[in-house]
Amino acid sequence: MRTGNREGRSRRRDVLRLCAAAFLAVGATAAWPPAMRAQQSAKVPRVGWIWIGPSAGDHVEVAGFRQGLKELGYVEGENVVVDYRFGEDRDDRLADLAADLVQLRPVVVVALGDFAVRAVRSVTRAIRVVLLTGDPVGAGYVAGLARPGGNITGVSMMQGLEGLAGKRLELLKDALPNATRVGLMFNPDNPTNVRSLAQVDEVARRLGMALRSFPVRRVDELEAAVNSVARDGVAGVDIEPGGPFTSYPQETGELLLKYRLPATSELRQIAESGGLLSYGPNAFNAMRRLAYFVDRILKGTKPADLPVEQASRLELVVNLKTARVLGLTIPPLILARADEVIE
Repeated sequence: MRTGNREGRSRRRDVLRLCAAAFLAVGATAAWPPAMRAQQSAKVPRVGWIWIGPSAGDHVEVAGFRQGLKELGYVEGENVVVDYRFGEDRDDRLADLAADLVQLRPVVVVALGDFAVRAVRSVTRAIRVVLLTGDPVGAGYVAGLARPGGNITGVSMMQGLEGLAGKRLELLKDALPNATRVGLMFNPDNPTNVRSLAQVDEVARRLGMALRSFPVRRVDELEAAVNSVARDGVAGVDIEPGGPFTSYPQETGELLLKYRLPATSELRQIAESGGLLSYGPNAFNAMRRLAYFVDRILKGTKPADLPVEQASRLELVVNLKTARVLGLTIPPLILARADEVIE
């Protein structure tokens, strides 16, 4: 009987200890900050992000996307996790980086540029992708802008769709009316650039200019390529987006100024750092818009139901400081059209 009483008392003590532990656990959970309690009740969504560019530096690609997330109420590390992967100007690394991202099981992957999109698609065709490219329809990523189909949507920067490369060449001719030879710098591995070549050549012939092509694949080829363009005797050069130019815009602009080469490009960062002028969509705003697509997908919308948007607002930036260094006079008509003039 005594043994039975001891066993009964022992069981009662065990029950009391369990109740006390449960009470303490509930109290501790209630004391957690709201963000921590939310993480316990719902898994924080994971977003992949991949770009061929470098990890070092203050890039509009990262800054614009983060600004877009912030405006939509996301705080990285609290209610969303973003896993960034940078190719460091090596397209042959992107497939491995994409495979690494897929292993983390993100809800959606943000892919910047054709190289990044192709890398993700080489790993899987099932994952949801928000892209930023020039011509997603021409590249075969989506069936159409209004009805993308499949698991991909995002923003088109309009190269090849609206003849931006040809319009930049026209601006270069306006700035250099006596030009008879112009250069074109581009990455030949970029499918959007390849589709633009015929368009640019047609515009050059219409303007009475001979077009010289200068392919550039990597940043370590950049200075030699700019030097070659300058020695070729062209009056100026148009720089197609992508490749090392998008990843290293400041270095590109500085080299253009060093070799005294008048240049147009899509990227305002190149114009800001030494190019003559830029004409194209605002990359920062386009990256902000990608956050909208990520938000919709995280909330359950299928990419097929989100039409691809075209970056609709184009801006013209003119660098008068560069013009003065090069001894050029920018026509008043161009200055009147400019959204920004760098004095």
